[in-house]
Amino acid sequence: MPNIQELEALTIQVRRDILRMVHKVNSGHPGGSLGCAEFFVSLYNEIMKTSDGFNMDGIGEDIFFLSNGHISPVYYSVLARSGYFPIDELNTFRLIDSRLQGHPTTHEGLPGVRIASGSLGQGMSVAIGAAQTKKLNNDSHLVYSLHGDGELQEGQNWEAIMYAAGNKVDNLIATVDLNGQQIDGSTDSVLPMGNLKAKFEAFGWTVVEIEEGNNIESILSGMAEAKSLTGKGKPVCVLLTTVMGNGVDFMMHTHAWHGKAPNDEQLEIGLAQNAETLGDY
Repeated sequence: MPNIQELEALTIQVRRDILRMVHKVNSGHPGGSLGCAEFFVSLYNEIMKTSDGFNMDGIGEDIFFLSNGHISPVYYSVLARSGYFPIDELNTFRLIDSRLQGHPTTHEGLPGVRIASGSLGQGMSVAIGAAQTKKLNNDSHLVYSLHGDGELQEGQNWEAIMYAAGNKVDNLIATVDLNGQQIDGSTDSVLPMGNLKAKFEAFGWTVVEIEEGNNIESILSGMAEAKSLTGKGKPVCVLLTTVMGNGVDFMMHTHAWHGKAPNDEQLEIGLAQNAETLGDY
């Protein structure tokens, strides 16, 4: 059984990492990163079945692709605290020649990162291709991916979503972070997307909804359901409802912190709301 308290403690530390990384270079995307902290902690510590070490081909293990690459702070934090690279390397976030660029890249060979991402709308296509590759290799492991809700405004997603269903890519679990915010405002004010559940189902996907996307127990339960629905001829979409900026009160429920770094005072307030649990880098 998963130790929920340990996962919650790790989530708090990940939030501290995010705040400190973005503050240090006065650059980055804390809002969506904070909102997805519980998801990443759950994914890498309980949900995915991975191998020791890291290799790019991912044969014989579950693999993950981050499509909305601007939330790299949470990705890097969880990778480091899962042993993919030294935790103190988080100090190099967004510095020149760092392996931890603002949007994940592959040319520096950062363990855990299989694609460069940040050009929104492309991750779905990559995840589908990887899932089909696993099928061709008779690899029974799953492909997981994460996408922003605003990112679904990119048309390439819907071509890929149609393709996945048409080709019965049923070893894919694509999660959409539904925080209702994007860089210019709420998703409803920028470009309303209507009923995403109905849309995915109309395109031939099976949909699981996790309404408490910042609750670890809800995430584990919902993702277990999603996993149980794989292998049945349809790709699986998880609609994960989260709060942008979760865990830092002045960052929550607003697009203002999509891509804005906290100042010194704001950093201290945010850290005070997330008491140190495992040790800062």
